[in-house]
Amino acid sequence: MATRDSATTKFETVRYEKKGAVCHIILNRPEKLNAANDQLVEDVNDALFEFDADAELKVAILSGAGRAFCSGADVQQRQLRTREELKRLGGPAGRRSRENGLADAVNWKPVIAAVHGYALGLGYSLSQSCDLVVAAEGTKFQIREVQRGLGGGQHWVATWFWTGSRFANEVALTGRMFTAEEALRHGMVNRVVPTAEMIPTAEALAAEILENPPLAVRANVRVMRWFVNEMQRQSRYYTQGLALHLSDDFQESARAFVDKRKAVFKGR
Repeated sequence: MATRDSATTKFETVRYEKKGAVCHIILNRPEKLNAANDQLVEDVNDALFEFDADAELKVAILSGAGRAFCSGADVQQRQLRTREELKRLGGPAGRRSRENGLADAVNWKPVIAAVHGYALGLGYSLSQSCDLVVAAEGTKFQIREVQRGLGGGQHWVATWFWTGSRFANEVALTGRMFTAEEALRHGMVNRVVPTAEMIPTAEALAAEILENPPLAVRANVRVMRWFVNEMQRQSRYYTQGLALHLSDDFQESARAFVDKRKAVFKGR
């Protein structure tokens, strides 16, 4: 049985480590830049559920092992499913459509994202769903879905919610990468620090949170997440019927990525 200050090894693609009242959840596919396959998505959500249910834990820090936080979806495993499989499963996520366990919290404990290297696509979404974000200098962010033919309206929602500006429109329509420094100027992240200071800075924020009564903290977390999650829910209802995951452009984008060539889109 693991103790409060030791690592547990129950997850295949995630390290789950307790440090007093703080839980470290570390994406652990470094050889793939923590690209999200079905197993990683399932493990992250299960780890967040376990953190949420553990009475001894008060704050979580979500980070990535190796050179990146998360480089997005594992294209080979998730986006190259056959058209028939995509139709049957309802999208690239397949049966694991619960992409964001933070929206399913019961106890509403705060989660701090500590991101470095790349936070792209699903990694972008995961970082922006956290309550606070500490980014290493030079971290690259990107809404990948628009280039993949999937749109990514829910990512526009999160970006607009946190920035309150047309910057959200720009990155959602162009799909361009932008740095942690630009994200800080627009209010998307709380701190930008050297990589070596990223986890200590996240832990310092966690320590500040721990000074407050936990029920008051959780009440604030609950209301903050509710507003952005409600807007994202509406965006999904609005775009689901478009079935962009069944478009030729989506298939072309995934194949071009794997073939390392420029995609040719035909608007169908």
